[in-house]
Amino acid sequence: MATTIPKISLSSSRDIPFNRLVLSQSNVRRVKSGLSIEELARDIERRGLLQSLNVRPILDDAGVETGSYEVPAGGRRFRALELLVKQKKLAKTAPVPCVVREAGSAILAEDDSLAENVQRVALHPLDQFRAFRDMLEKGMSEEEIAAAFFVAPAVVKQRLRLMTVSDKLLDIYEQDGMKLEQLMAFSISDDHARQEQVWDIVSQSHNREPYVIRRMLTEKTVRASDARARFVGLEAYIVAGGHVMRDLFEADDGGWLQDPAILDQLVIEKLHAAAEDIRAEGWKWVETALSFPWGHTRQFVEIDGREVPLTDEETARLEVLRAEQQTIEAEYAQADEYPDEVDARLGEIEQAILALEERPLAFDPADMARAGAFVSLDSDGTLQVERGFVLPEDMPVEPEEADDAGSVDEYGHRPHDRHDDDSTGQGYEDREDGSISPDIEPEEEDGIKPLPDRLLTELTAWRTLALRDAFASNPHIALTEFLHTLVRDVYWQTPGADCLEAYVREIPLPVHSPDMPGSVPAHALRQRNEGWKHDLPDDEDALWRWIDGLDDASRMALLAHCLSFGVNALYERMPAYGAVSQRSVTERLRRADRLASALSLDLVEAGWQPTVENYLGRVTKARILQAVREARGAEAAERIAHLKKPDMAREAERLLDGSGWLPEALRTVGLADQAQAETVTAGGDMEAIAAE
Repeated sequence: MATTIPKISLSSSRDIPFNRLVLSQSNVRRVKSGLSIEELARDIERRGLLQSLNVRPILDDAGVETGSYEVPAGGRRFRALELLVKQKKLAKTAPVPCVVREAGSAILAEDDSLAENVQRVALHPLDQFRAFRDMLEKGMSEEEIAAAFFVAPAVVKQRLRLMTVSDKLLDIYEQDGMKLEQLMAFSISDDHARQEQVWDIVSQSHNREPYVIRRMLTEKTVRASDARARFVGLEAYIVAGGHVMRDLFEADDGGWLQDPAILDQLVIEKLHAAAEDIRAEGWKWVETALSFPWGHTRQFVEIDGREVPLTDEETARLEVLRAEQQTIEAEYAQADEYPDEVDARLGEIEQAILALEERPLAFDPADMARAGAFVSLDSDGTLQVERGFVLPEDMPVEPEEADDAGSVDEYGHRPHDRHDDDSTGQGYEDREDGSISPDIEPEEEDGIKPLPDRLLTELTAWRTLALRDAFASNPHIALTEFLHTLVRDVYWQTPGADCLEAYVREIPLPVHSPDMPGSVPAHALRQRNEGWKHDLPDDEDALWRWIDGLDDASRMALLAHCLSFGVNALYERMPAYGAVSQRSVTERLRRADRLASALSLDLVEAGWQPTVENYLGRVTKARILQAVREARGAEAAERIAHLKKPDMAREAERLLDGSGWLPEALRTVGLADQAQAETVTAGGDMEAIAAE
């Protein structure tokens, strides 16, 4: 005989006047924070009540229904309706759809309240994304969707952006084969083929972090913060047909430019246009480049120009700005810090004063007819123009002075007994036998191999430049080092025929990394040199009197500046039977270490940081992993150990950014231990680094 399956009976539903409803004490939701009753009330006002309330009859002492009902499930909706009644937007007697549980039910009121909150399942994010897309396609704007669901328009834009991901990847995400953070990383690009290609690659690796996906999707793009992009401007780039890739989920510093060819063409055109304007000033020649190497003006003679005086209008403007600056500083003299708007105004005033004080130079037309200018891109994206350089063959030479004629470097110094360093020019490295060979990256071998000679020379060139800047900034150390050199010359070596054999011979730095000309030390040295050069008299006798009349502080500062050009902390590979032995180079570096320690030279503060171009792409994988391990810990090194060298170098550059790590050749004794402790501490939180 067949068994009859018992049928269930659902609770009846009916409309009950709101004033006959009360909130039950059996409602399990007691924590009211974050319930956003106001938002729910506005939503009910817009679209009505979407879900009925769950109610039970209230009985009197005799067990008879009183005609009122308690609400154990749906308390948030009840409070929203109550708010609408208080706002006179809903009548007290308005009928409310309710599901009525019979009196005396075996199911407890607390059971119903808990089940309503626990049994529901949150909407899958993908369903929300698709719903937003459908509403957009049916005529609702992003702002209207945001208003309807009480979120910021940016949130809607983010959700809609996720729908630009390949359908194949959306299906993988729907089947829990991908995390939401990974899907968000893929939304940075709308190239579905590239998205799927990247997923095929990372899915085979144990490292599927979002930052890896973003890096792979943007590896052929240019940052909007790049000097080229800032020079051209995003608007001009977009007008020319370029596309900008944006990340709506993380700070992207303006995004990425997807069409480097368009950007480079715009940069070249703008540089050439600027060069034509400068050529029209009357220069014989104008040379343009994105950047020129350090010391590119060494073989040129620099002509002098005179500052264009301030006009009456500019003088008046300068006085007004300085008066306003003094007034603001006096008003807030006792304050701990300036208000934001005041601080911003002071910044504007300082920039305006600086623009007026930095006067352009005017040159003699006759000098301009044989001289030229270099036009390039500065590291901050502005146009850099260096005017007034003459080729030695274009300089007029008077017969009686022919023997003294010669080239001067970019600082206006004539070379004295300068070494010929062409053998270590760009693109070559020295062999131990003294010959030269192309600077070819060494083949990968296990273990930590010595750094290539050329790389070591480039690193020490960077250190030499920073050491010169620190040396010139510390007259006390400069004088100590100078006197130490003189004492050694007087007491330990045979004196020469001259009354004083003390001189400064500028040490050229022909081998260096591309980032050095735009570095902080290079900028500081150029600024300091231009300042002194501006103050120097032209006549030799006048120069002696001028120096004699300087105060002690100025004399010391000038001494330190001049001596800084002779600082040499360069590593060089010397020929086996050359005039200078390798032992002498080792002794030079030892003394440079002592000087760096005395100056507390910190290459991190000087602006050096490891990049693919200046270090990581030039060393073996073992050294890359060693650097990451020292800076960020063993876990970080293990996370990139499986990568190929180009990918490992790029990922190491990201991990080492801001870590303060330095190669041994750039470390200063006394600061190294402190830096090591700081980098180890910084390497503890790899979760924070991975989220960057």
